[in-house]
Amino acid sequence: MLYIGIDLGTSAVKLLLMDEQGGIRNIVSREYPLAFPKPGWSQQNPEDWRQAVLGGIDQLLTGFDRSQVAGIGAGGQMHGLVVLDKDDRVIRPAILWNDGRTATQVDYLNQVVGKDKLSRWTANIAFAGFTAPKLLWMRENEPENFGRIEKIMLPKDYINYILTGVHCTDYSDASGMLLLDVEHKAWSREMLELCGLREEQMPRLYESYKTVGTLLPAIARELGLPETVKVAAGAGDNAAAAVGTGTVGEGGCNISLGTSGTVFISSEAFRVDENNALHAFAHADGGYHLMGCMLSAASCNKWLMDEIYKTSDYAAEQTGITRERLGRNRVFFLPYLMGERSPINDTNARGTFMGMTMDTRREDMTQAVLEGVAFAIRDSFEVAKQLGINVSRSKICGGGAKSPLWKTIMANVLGIELDCVASEQGPGMGGAMLAMVACGAYGSVAEACGKLVEVSETVKPDPELTALYEARYQQFRKIYPTCRELFPQLLVE
Repeated sequence: MLYIGIDLGTSAVKLLLMDEQGGIRNIVSREYPLAFPKPGWSQQNPEDWRQAVLGGIDQLLTGFDRSQVAGIGAGGQMHGLVVLDKDDRVIRPAILWNDGRTATQVDYLNQVVGKDKLSRWTANIAFAGFTAPKLLWMRENEPENFGRIEKIMLPKDYINYILTGVHCTDYSDASGMLLLDVEHKAWSREMLELCGLREEQMPRLYESYKTVGTLLPAIARELGLPETVKVAAGAGDNAAAAVGTGTVGEGGCNISLGTSGTVFISSEAFRVDENNALHAFAHADGGYHLMGCMLSAASCNKWLMDEIYKTSDYAAEQTGITRERLGRNRVFFLPYLMGERSPINDTNARGTFMGMTMDTRREDMTQAVLEGVAFAIRDSFEVAKQLGINVSRSKICGGGAKSPLWKTIMANVLGIELDCVASEQGPGMGGAMLAMVACGAYGSVAEACGKLVEVSETVKPDPELTALYEARYQQFRKIYPTCRELFPQLLVE
């Protein structure tokens, strides 16, 4: 049988067709526009998602036996606000995860309502990207639209609604709304009341690997698929990507070195750190996970290469950084080019080079950027350690993981082995795997991961180099606290 995985991203949807043995049979991408109606605002029209997904599925299946498609699963951009009226029509453009209009509402939630209450109710504190602040903004600024809301969903849930007619979401994606009691996997009565919402307006909650429905007859006819095709609840993009890398169960870990960086630590038990430095979310395997998100990871290196060095040959810039230089660099870099989320949660933080002298060379700065990102990733690991979580090895993926040098630095800064997966297809692969579980091809998410995810390479730390980087990290971690009070003074309106 065949399975469709949907990766509903911010700029495009990526669809893949996968067989039960994990073979990728076809991949299709379709872009759609982003709208920025005001500075700091970011919106999309859900109709564009619908057209891209349905047209993309039709293209994906060209030349294949459509009767062999058994299931569909989606991973999607998190936090976006999709609101429907009593006729299930979209009320306004979706407000996306990277929209910054909710600063006033975030301050109200964190400072007036209080972080302690938010953490008790939802296991998290408010961030501008989360869904609850967007609803408060809508209630205050678009009261007429707010009054028309009959259903609230997330981006990938709207696609599931289009496919099945069911208003649904999964626990992993719902965790990022600031409306879910993550520990007990139920809507938070306190947060719903605070936002002026009724539970009937919220979608039904499912585990990511559960079936929410089958294809609507009209959709099945349009796509030439059987009406028996099952649609899995799916997951938020990070949880779906974690499934695609086999990061499930107790102590599983995945590091993503993409434009932003994430540390994803899976757990069978619910955990939350007292400072909410890491997000505490439900996981797509039925358990939980902690996630640290840094806003600038591989984008730091891209900035240095593109904007400062004016080069597109990233690999050439790393050739001069030989092994004997590792762990001995006197230059440090704070990778806070867009402020920072985990674990410092400081929008005022800025990128900073420190330790430069007259003999500082180009290679020193390049190395400092790679190391600075690795040190910042370790900051999130340190929070996990305080919760008693011992991560002995991790998967690593993303564009930055294509650099052998960066993987070596990361392994030694963290002091753990790093596994590279053979097929890195992100949330789409995870979505297809969730569909397989929903259809009964595998008995659990863990079983699917064990059978389908292969490791192609393992990068091991060197004890001597790990010791050198330990000393450098202890120096690095003192830089931000020293500069913290200065950063707000540098802001220019």
